[in-house]
Amino acid sequence: MMKLYITPGSPYARMARIVVLEKGLEGRVETIVARTRVADSPYYEVNPSGRVPYLVREDGVALEESALICAYLDRLDGVPVFELPADGQWWEARRLEAMARSLLDGLSVWGREILRPENERSPRVMEREIDHRLMGGALNMIHITLACALGLEARNPGFRWRAGQPKLSKWFDPIAARPSFKATAPQ
Repeated sequence: MMKLYITPGSPYARMARIVVLEKGLEGRVETIVARTRVADSPYYEVNPSGRVPYLVREDGVALEESALICAYLDRLDGVPVFELPADGQWWEARRLEAMARSLLDGLSVWGREILRPENERSPRVMEREIDHRLMGGALNMIHITLACALGLEARNPGFRWRAGQPKLSKWFDPIAARPSFKATAPQ
C-alpha cells in the first residue's frame, strides 16, 4: 500500500487527498498525518524536508510536490481524468492552473497576498477569468487548485474573498459541496 503523508491544514496535501477520493484510491493509499515543524519529529526520518504532501509508492520510491503526486495518482488506473486538455487549449489551461496555484501559494503565505494592491489580489484576478471555458465542465486540476485556495477562507478569518466576486462564489459553491471537498475541508 502507498503512504500519503499529510497535515490536515495543508491545502497542498488536501489536493492529493481529493485526488485519492475522486479516483477511489482509498484502498491503495494510506493517509498518514505527519507531525511537522516540531523538533525531532519521526516524520523527518521519512522525509527530511518536512514538506507535505509526500507519497511513498509501493516500490518505496517517494514523490514530493503536490502537482507531481496528483498527476501520479491520477494516472494509476491508466485513465487520467484531471489532465489538462491536449488540444490547442493546453497552454491556456496551464496558464489558468498556474494562476490558481499562485492564489494558493499567495494565501499560504498570507503576508504576500495582503500587501498587494486590492485590485491585484488573486480573487479579483480569478473573478475576471472564471468565465473561461476551462473553468467549466468536468472537475480538473485547475478547479481543485483554485477551490483549495478559496477554501482557505475557513482557516483565515481575514480572507473574505466572496465580496465583489459573485461569479467566483457561484463557481466555488457546487465544487465545495462535492464529497471529496467536504471530507477534506479545513477545520
